[in-house]
Amino acid sequence: MKILAIADIHGDFSHLEDIKEKAGEIDVVVISGDITNFGPSSEVEQLNGVFDVPVFAVPGNCDQKDILEVLDDSEIVNLHKATERIGDFMFVGIGGSSPTPFNTPFELEEQEIEDALEPMFNACEGDCKGNIVMVSHAPPKGLLDSISGDNVGSAAVAKFINRSKLVICAHIHEARGFARSGDTFLVNPGMAADGYAALIELEQDNVSVSFIEV
Repeated sequence: MKILAIADIHGDFSHLEDIKEKAGEIDVVVISGDITNFGPSSEVEQLNGVFDVPVFAVPGNCDQKDILEVLDDSEIVNLHKATERIGDFMFVGIGGSSPTPFNTPFELEEQEIEDALEPMFNACEGDCKGNIVMVSHAPPKGLLDSISGDNVGSAAVAKFINRSKLVICAHIHEARGFARSGDTFLVNPGMAADGYAALIELEQDNVSVSFIEV
């Protein structure tokens, strides 16, 4: 399966066509949050018709909470607190972020994140033999989450990384890149607003990542 991972659009959709062209043939697009830059949520409609494959998205902390309603009414699959299956892989989504010092629009307490993820993982683990792709705007604490030496990711998300085959996250613009924890691969595709994305080739026994810049 080929996944085009996009994140942190922040209302600037100008690079998406070039990213799409550079990615080539793909099976699904995953958008890991911050589609808008504090709204308006109606900007989501600019994603309609851009891609000719399924598009899964979670909101980011800089999206307004009413973006969930807009996603539900769009061509985009709202993956926040939801699961979607493609072949042998199950996508599990959680949007927003753990609390920040900035009181951004879409923040969740760590317990709410854990309470949302636990039942979804429990259900998916029996159904897809551990082939879980977690899509989270917030990175797990300790991985792809460093700002000036401080780890600012979600402790709740971190509890689930080793129950996942792949984690696609965002949020920390400076942490664009790839990491690994045990058998789990983690990817922050970077800011789409700056022309960044990632192409992920996901197989039963391997994950490979190439980064896109346009």
